[in-house]
Amino acid sequence: MKRVLVTGASGYIGRCSLSPLLDRDFEVHAVAGHTPVESDARVIWHIADLLDKKSAAQLCDDIRPTHLLHFAWYVNPADYKTSPENARWVEATQRLLRAFKNCGGTRIAVAGTCMEYDWSLPQEKFSETASPALPTNPYGIAKDNVRREADAFVKVNGLSLAWGRIFFSYGLHEAKTRLVPSVILSLLHGQEALCTSGEKIRDFLYVEDMGEAFAALLESDVVDVVNIASGRSLAIKDIVLSIAEYIGRPDLVRLGARPTPANEPSRIVADISRLKNEVGWQPQYTLKEGLNKTISWWKENRAQDRYSLQ
Repeated sequence: MKRVLVTGASGYIGRCSLSPLLDRDFEVHAVAGHTPVESDARVIWHIADLLDKKSAAQLCDDIRPTHLLHFAWYVNPADYKTSPENARWVEATQRLLRAFKNCGGTRIAVAGTCMEYDWSLPQEKFSETASPALPTNPYGIAKDNVRREADAFVKVNGLSLAWGRIFFSYGLHEAKTRLVPSVILSLLHGQEALCTSGEKIRDFLYVEDMGEAFAALLESDVVDVVNIASGRSLAIKDIVLSIAEYIGRPDLVRLGARPTPANEPSRIVADISRLKNEVGWQPQYTLKEGLNKTISWWKENRAQDRYSLQ
């Protein structure tokens, strides 16, 4: 029996991994901090605060998972890059890994971030093997510290670890203040979408694809860092203008109305060779398909006040 414990399962990305895991014949145990989200009836939900020092051991003792998929972290869009909460999640992750090992677990996949890379070095595509890790903000530093400690831990204890470095994403349940939902909601409400010039190049992956990618990564025997991304270059203005075209309100887009952040690279795109060739997975959704699904979802849910932060 493949029994997986999914942390952060009520979050933006975590919830999208549940059905793909069921499709791969996992018994899925999903952890939420407060309230479970709507899911397949086969998903077994657990409410737990992983920042509590006893929670991880209790969960693992009760579930006895063979696999662990770890998404849970502090990801409030307002301050996650600099928040002191990152240090607490480093400790929580360390406890979780120890508890998982003590209960006989063997295979782990953890969500990392492209912010672990050294963004000061211009790269055509960031590669797991050729691009150095040198994060500069507390979020990236915390994730990289966990990765290094987890790598040493699994080698000593004979476990298998894959580290999925997330680039940029969009899709259902994303925080309203993020780029894609903020533009969609402005246009749906007939308001101007105030944007930067949008010249920077980024790598966007639809969130349902991201959930599928993590399920495939966990099921594989691939270890070490794997980029979780589309591998496609996209100017931010192009995604904004595509949204406006699909909604039918290009007249409301105001490129250049906001200043462009000066401290971020002009280009952040992933090399997804390992994801494609070793994990055997590649994106299924085109940009048009992903954006249209996202727009349709926000048309149905734009009045909601609550949204996922993960």
